[in-house]
Amino acid sequence: MPKLTIDDMEVTVEAGTSLLQAAEQLGIEVPRFCYHDRLSVAGNCRMCLMEVEGAPKLAASCTAPCGEDMKVHTKSEKVKTAQKGVMEMMLINHPLDCPICDQGGECDLQDQSVAYGFDRSRFLDNKRSVKNKDLGPLVKTTMTRCIHCTRCVRFGEEVAGIEELGVLNRGEHLEIGTYVEQMITSELSGNLVDVCPVGALTSKPYAFKARPWELTKTETIDVMDAVGSNIRVDSRGNEVLRVLPRLHEDVNEEWISDKTRHACDGLKMGRLDKPYLKNSKGKLKPVSWNDAFEAISAKIKVTDGSKIAAVVGDLCDCESIMALKDVMHLLGSPHLECRSDGSKFNPYIPSGYNFNTSIAGVEDADLIILIGTNPRLEAAMLNARIYKNWRDNKVKVAVIGSHIDVNYPYVHLGTGSETLQDLIAGKHDFDETLKNAKKPMLILGTGATMRNDGLAVHALACEFAEHYNMIQDDWNGFNLLHMSASRMGALALGFTPKLENGGHDLDGIVKASSKGNLDILYVMGADDLPFDKLGDDTFVIYQGHHGDKGAAHADVVLPSVAYTEKNATYINTEGRVQIARKATFPVGDAKEDWTILRSLSAYLGRPLPYDNLLELRERMVQENDLFNHVDEVIAQPWNKVIASDISVNKVPFKLPMADFYQTNVICRASGTMQECTDAFFSANIKKRRVNG
Repeated sequence: MPKLTIDDMEVTVEAGTSLLQAAEQLGIEVPRFCYHDRLSVAGNCRMCLMEVEGAPKLAASCTAPCGEDMKVHTKSEKVKTAQKGVMEMMLINHPLDCPICDQGGECDLQDQSVAYGFDRSRFLDNKRSVKNKDLGPLVKTTMTRCIHCTRCVRFGEEVAGIEELGVLNRGEHLEIGTYVEQMITSELSGNLVDVCPVGALTSKPYAFKARPWELTKTETIDVMDAVGSNIRVDSRGNEVLRVLPRLHEDVNEEWISDKTRHACDGLKMGRLDKPYLKNSKGKLKPVSWNDAFEAISAKIKVTDGSKIAAVVGDLCDCESIMALKDVMHLLGSPHLECRSDGSKFNPYIPSGYNFNTSIAGVEDADLIILIGTNPRLEAAMLNARIYKNWRDNKVKVAVIGSHIDVNYPYVHLGTGSETLQDLIAGKHDFDETLKNAKKPMLILGTGATMRNDGLAVHALACEFAEHYNMIQDDWNGFNLLHMSASRMGALALGFTPKLENGGHDLDGIVKASSKGNLDILYVMGADDLPFDKLGDDTFVIYQGHHGDKGAAHADVVLPSVAYTEKNATYINTEGRVQIARKATFPVGDAKEDWTILRSLSAYLGRPLPYDNLLELRERMVQENDLFNHVDEVIAQPWNKVIASDISVNKVPFKLPMADFYQTNVICRASGTMQECTDAFFSANIKKRRVNG
């Protein structure tokens, strides 16, 4: 471990550490444009120059490794003069766009030109102009501002897994662009804006909306998928203007998907802002909260609990799920369901529905089997981990199910459950590869469980994991990948059918309704249910924040708040408890979900035993101690899922998601997400992006 001196301060670093990294360990600020912690070193901006005693010239500190007994200076006159010269060269062709540039206030070039630049330029030649590129509906380009740091090119190749951006031409004619004129097809393209140190790449939906100093910044959690990416919501007044990533090494590192970033405009469209009640003519009419609660309580009081069911949707928080479960318990209903997509798996064994390897643990696997899933669409940040593992370690990836369009090579083993059976029986060519793997893992997608034989497929996948030594003392390679932010929280709170009391799953609830055996269905945020199969006599109560499919089929509509409008708890697919914080206020008369249920319980004459969020969270801890471990992943002991008497059907697994940009009510209300669907899922691109 070399020991060196930087600005008269001694530091000992690991071998291979660059001078720039060593200086940062000492708290010394080093200007840079091309260097990024998560990208390969390019060394082409030369802004990070340092003086090394004994060296013939200044060194680019991002590329220079630390050596024993080095004496380095970062603030000598020689360094300052050189940095001013570099900055002067950097600004030769950069336009004077600062007053009208969307990057203003957050621009590395702007900040560093003040701190390290010269107060005038000696160049009198005309600035060159570069044609803007059309990179799609999310990234706006002003290529004249580009300083050729190549961060965007390296991000595309090393993180997003696309090679669509590159460096064209040389010298005065050098520019960044696509080799063939096309849009960026990555689901992580919004991160290009974050890595760009100037205003060459900016957010197209956010263009000219606000300046950074006008925004209120709230750190919270994303709910667009089950990964639980850490985000920052920037709002002005009561409007969310943009969403940015927050650093969390074990979840999303410092990236987020385009859906997480740009679906926020859907938060203000199609909102439910007052209660509605269906009149005698079958039309929904606005009413007061009192009238809505009285209509519900009148119906419930004459209904037996065995004829009441409740379903929660994809975006519900743990507090609201806990409150709804308690209400259903008071009413004596055993019919609780959180698998609103129709998935069938054993919900009573945590290790069987958890992502046991953990998201960060994906990088340690030496073999990955994808079963009935396309992680690029279902969990973009998880897919980025798989790509990272493939890029760093050339991990072997195999697929059982439909052909998928992912950004790493894979071996296609088969299309359905018979492939799993053949592998277990040793009848498949890939058997030896699986046996030789030290840390194999499988990812079972809902495409394999959203079938009539889902329980049997789930049990078969568990048997497959045990057969190929995926369950070890320090390694659990069995993973069920969820797609909804609410699923793990609902499972942890036991929002599942009470089998001992004859509880129905989703299919049972729908069947009971169609036969006239279900009088009341309480739907909380579940908009993708088969409402057309429900019986006409079933009284549907819909509680949610968008006037989507659920509200259209309801007899009573109760307006609730979106994820940016409440303090709430979510559990991601790996079982990590995370806290979301309120960024804006509710619209109209909308109220938080748990407070709606608390008020309803009072109308029923059975008030819930909590009056504030703290008391409710104490109730959640009583239900499951997992809520005592915020931001931790608690390893679940392995319990084998016993195969049911349902036989496995030998039919191909189908993928559960066709359109990455239209997966929930917020996305469907978002104009930006619709633009993405129109742009990326047109006839000439669809084959590349969906099933292959």
